[in-house]
Amino acid sequence: MEGSQGHGGALTPSDWVRRWAPRVAAGTVLDLACGTGRHSRLLLARGLQVVAVDRDAHVIPGARFIQADLEDGSPWPLPGERFQAVVVTNYLHRPLFPQLVEALAPGGLLIYETFLLGNERHGKPSNPEFLLRPGELLEAFRGLAILGFEEGVTAVPKPSMIQRLCAANAARG
Repeated sequence: MEGSQGHGGALTPSDWVRRWAPRVAAGTVLDLACGTGRHSRLLLARGLQVVAVDRDAHVIPGARFIQADLEDGSPWPLPGERFQAVVVTNYLHRPLFPQLVEALAPGGLLIYETFLLGNERHGKPSNPEFLLRPGELLEAFRGLAILGFEEGVTAVPKPSMIQRLCAANAARG
């Protein structure tokens, strides 16, 4: 599926994830649609526990890896688990938005970055199903406390239209 779980073979962690990762001091982080684990490795190096989920099997030393297709209608692979952070990059499956909020522990962070409409001018993904609408992450996660939001063109790691959000679950435990 074009763009749905594509990671573009990137090996370097996203600057957006690097920016917000220091706010997670301890606990377990969910790296959703983790690809080969570039963010899992970053988070593990920070001393965090990581649960990495992807539809393709990967070995990420130190992480608990779960192979799951998040789009085939199967149940959520982590029922009842809560995380200090949920990291999602270069992946969009809108039906998961409520589950991402549910997976956040009180005070937990959602760090999300993926492609925006207009990216088709730069290459893949180009299917609108895998491209956010302007402000879509703000709308989808309006119940969380927004800490950071950006959208527009980026040159790193390649020219793309990107939308980024970092938001906290302000709910009390």
